Order: sequence, then structure tokens, then C-alpha cells
Amino acid sequence: MPRTAIAATARRSEMDGTSIGFVGTGPMGAPMARNLLAAGFDVALWNRTPEKAEAVAEGESRATVAATPAEVARSVVVVMLPDLPQVRDVVDRPDGLRAGWRAAGVADPVLVVMSTVSPVEVAAWARELAADGIRLVDAPVSGGVEGAVAGSLSIMAGGADHDLAAVLPVLEAMGSTVRHLGAVGAGSLTKTCNQIVVGGTLNALAEAVAIAQSGGLDLATVLEVLCAGLAGSQVLTDKSRRYLSGDYADGAACRTQLKDLEFGLAVGRRLGVDTALTAVARDRYQRMVDRGDAELDHSAVIRVVV
Repeated sequence: MPRTAIAATARRSEMDGTSIGFVGTGPMGAPMARNLLAAGFDVALWNRTPEKAEAVAEGESRATVAATPAEVARSVVVVMLPDLPQVRDVVDRPDGLRAGWRAAGVADPVLVVMSTVSPVEVAAWARELAADGIRLVDAPVSGGVEGAVAGSLSIMAGGADHDLAAVLPVLEAMGSTVRHLGAVGAGSLTKTCNQIVVGGTLNALAEAVAIAQSGGLDLATVLEVLCAGLAGSQVLTDKSRRYLSGDYADGAACRTQLKDLEFGLAVGRRLGVDTALTAVARDRYQRMVDRGDAELDHSAVIRVVV
């Protein structure tokens, strides 16, 4: 369904008032939840570390902090966690979302998985959940923490048309580009494509930056020229300051990039696509993790190039 048609349907749909649940208030989830509050939603928050949820809720009359995932069970629940095993745990644990939906009598809830997960595994899980009346939309994002703060994320959604219609206002509060790619799993497959490009680009940039520095060039000038030419990209624009400062703290973790590239290799094998370049990028991120740099920003892969 075209996005305009989804939007029209969404305006006619009735969510559970304007109250939604939100699980996972980490570096990405916290600003995403704040944008939902700013858009006028009542948001029930849960995070494994309560202090992080409390920081989001501070001073916000529309926000509540739950003691368990069950307490955030609403007709729409957004989850922003590292990977699918953590999402499944939040749903199925004794005090999880499934128990909360059952206790509150919520019929046909929609679970919006905004984490970057395996497209194959999330589609299989969606079929399991559907048998219990739980609808799943996979809606991973691109844009990093900066995009999450600005509410300008690119959101890649997979799911049934009517499920996308039900949650579109929620997604539009967090992103400036929301696209429906197909059935459940299509959003995650698109994010896998995104991460293949990001991982490959960062490895190419690492080699280029290392050559420029080793060749005695002024790196700031080189990066300026690259940004202005065909080599320019959002990745280069966003990461240039890190190459210049050598500060790779925080950001998108190398361990996460490694996980995402593993998804890409698995999908490539499944579809019969040669992913040799992705394998090189994966191997370098594995080296980053093995040397203890798992939490550094993924642009820090330059450290295993020089």
C-alpha cells in the first residue's frame, strides 16, 4: 500500500487512546521515547536499568515508569533492544508483555520491533505470535543517535497493511522517512542492506584515511574534498570528526556492526548472493571485538587497518 494510503487509514484507526508502551531506553531508545512524548503520546516506559527510564520520564507528565514489562502492555508497544533474543525475553518472561496483555484484556496488540534483528528469525517469530493474536511490525531504523534525537530517523517497516496503518502515527513521531517495504521481515531485510553498505563504506574509509595520513596529506583537506565529490556520503559526513579527532567513544558499537554484518552474510547465503566484501568487513569487526574494542564507534575499525 502506498504510504499516502497508509496515512489515510492511520488517521481513521483508533489506537488505545494515545497511550503506548515503550521498552528499551538506551542511547537510541531514550530520544525516540522523548519524541513520542513531544508528539502528545502517553508513554509507559520500561528499561532493565530503571534509572534510564526515569531519566526520560523526569518532568514529563505524560510518562510513567513501569516496574515490569507487563506493566507497559498497551495496544501498541515499541521495543528498542539490542537483538531478537532480548525482545523475545521481554515478551515471554513471567512478568513480560504477553502476561501483561492477557491480564489487561488487550486484544490483538501490535508489537513494534525497532531493533536490528535477523529478517528470517523475526518473520518466523511473527508467525508464532500471530497464532496467539499478537501482531508484529518490524521497523528498524537508520540515522544513529543524532537522527533519534532530531526525530529524523529513516524507518524501514515490514508488516500487514492494517498493522502499519495502526502504528504509522507512532513511527512518524520518531522518523522523517517511513516506508512500508512488505511483509514482516522486509523491514529487517532492508536494514540488513543498509548495514552492508555502512560496514563496507566504513572499511573503505578506514583504508583511505590510513593512506592519506601515512602519505603525509592534510587529513582535514582530504576529507573536505572527498565529501564534495562522488566519494561523499552521509557516513563520511557523520564520521569525519571522529577521524580528525581520534575520538571513537560511544556511537554505534563495533559489536553491533559485527552482528548486523553476520545477518548480511546469512541472508546472502540463503539467497545465493556473493557477499565477499561483506565478509572482509565482518572479519575486521570481529578483530575489533577480539581486541577489546567492541564498544567503540564502528568508525574505529580504522584501528585494525593501520
